[in-house]
Amino acid sequence: MLLVAASQLAQARDLDGRYANSPLKQWFDGLRSGKGPCCSDADGSAVSDVDWESKDGHYRVRLDGQWIDVPDEAVVTEPNRVGRAMVWPIHGYTGVTIRCFMPGSMT
Repeated sequence: MLLVAASQLAQARDLDGRYANSPLKQWFDGLRSGKGPCCSDADGSAVSDVDWESKDGHYRVRLDGQWIDVPDEAVVTEPNRVGRAMVWPIHGYTGVTIRCFMPGSMT
């Protein structure tokens, strides 16, 4: 039950301190992909099972109605403690790039 609540509340950056007491805060703060720390430059959010998929050993995620290929170096290889897929997109003038992606359990 606690993990379900934490997964609903967990955001990558905690700008106003509301997640400071989450039991998963330190874990989120330490997440990294091959592109670097996940929480340093982008806000993370949970992704519904219908909005991500794996095909031919690669991931893609649907953000704002558009499918975006996840670069292999953006995949977080650490075990997922929240269960749901998470993505840390960066919105820039050239479009959306993925800083980190953590696959979920697809339950």
